Amino acid sequence: MKLPDSQRLPGHDSPDGDRPAQTWFNLAIANFAEQPMTRHDPSLTPIQELRTNVSVPFNQARAMPKSVYTSPEFLKQEQEHIFGTDWLSAGRADTLKNPGDYLTMQIAGEPIIILRDRDGQLRGLSNVCRHRMSTLLEGRGQVRSIVCPYHAWTYNLDGTLRGAPAMTLNEGFCKEQIALPTVRVEDWLGWIMVTLNPAAPAPHAQLKDVENLVGYLDMASYRETFRESFRWNTNWKVLAENFMESYHLPVCHSDTIGGSVDLLKMTCPEGSPSFNYHYILKNDTVPLSLAHPDNTTLQGDQRRITWLLSIYPALLITLTPGYFWYLCLTPDGADHVNVLYGGGMSADWCADPQAEANLAALKTLLDEVNTEDKGCTEKVYRGLVAGLSQPGPLSHLERPNFEFATYIASRIPV
Repeated sequence: MKLPDSQRLPGHDSPDGDRPAQTWFNLAIANFAEQPMTRHDPSLTPIQELRTNVSVPFNQARAMPKSVYTSPEFLKQEQEHIFGTDWLSAGRADTLKNPGDYLTMQIAGEPIIILRDRDGQLRGLSNVCRHRMSTLLEGRGQVRSIVCPYHAWTYNLDGTLRGAPAMTLNEGFCKEQIALPTVRVEDWLGWIMVTLNPAAPAPHAQLKDVENLVGYLDMASYRETFRESFRWNTNWKVLAENFMESYHLPVCHSDTIGGSVDLLKMTCPEGSPSFNYHYILKNDTVPLSLAHPDNTTLQGDQRRITWLLSIYPALLITLTPGYFWYLCLTPDGADHVNVLYGGGMSADWCADPQAEANLAALKTLLDEVNTEDKGCTEKVYRGLVAGLSQPGPLSHLERPNFEFATYIASRIPV
């Protein structure tokens, strides 16, 4: 049967309109491939595609090209030039309350220990023994010293070597000359910030505009009440972008927080080279997102503004007068992301007589929101690897996404 004109592929008219289905599929692929920004152009590298993508004014912006999400080679560049050089977060500083408390992480393939030393200071160390290069600690915990699980070389909490068995006959061995390499760690508003880059500007300088925006909420005083991790089947940037825009809230989160927002009351100002943000005036649907009734410090809209802060490259914070939650992202291949997920409440809500019930309700809500986001972001990645998909125009509510793309483009050399 001849296809109606409305269903014919442009430029591929058929006299009889009854070509085999596979032929029509191949023509469809060819037709879409002719359009710009739909499939990786062999003549352009992913960074060239991305720089072309962000070279237009925001009111003409489109979503990032597919190659920057799916290319293993582009991910290697991100690891070197973004994760290997910028400040990342290991979560909240109150996770490590006592001397010897530690956590581990990987930055651009580098195993790292972050701990509270005997002087009560945060310290970053290489998590690789200086003997035969075994990794040392795993996960989180508490130690009096760092003992290699391979040959029991033992390090103090400052990284200096305390002792090594059966080394007295090696004339080249000098315990005092051996120590774990240090890694820069700072406490920024209660966040553990870590970088491999000795020349990176300090977070308090680089992120001073964040402090100017939300300093009235005293983020450092919020208390973390949960922390966990998971792995999703999507690119790390897909999840980051999902956080950066609230355009999806009424639909993706229709069963949870979608009703607490009004698209007309979302504001997406221009961000900075180090972060982007937007904010929402919340209604009373989620009382925990508002200032505590006993709080007399916050006034007017301060009592109901929710801030969504995206600290480049991968610390994503939702901050309300009542609670906060966050995601810290690290890529695990182009198609997976490892996520550190945590949250808690402001000091006045933590002091409320109903704090335990409030915390349970908050955790239940945020878990449900995460489940919804998992479904949405994994669907996006499935679409990214589809042959017929193509990036479309951005809404004015997706300005943070365009700024994030601009940041990525600025970090990767051509």
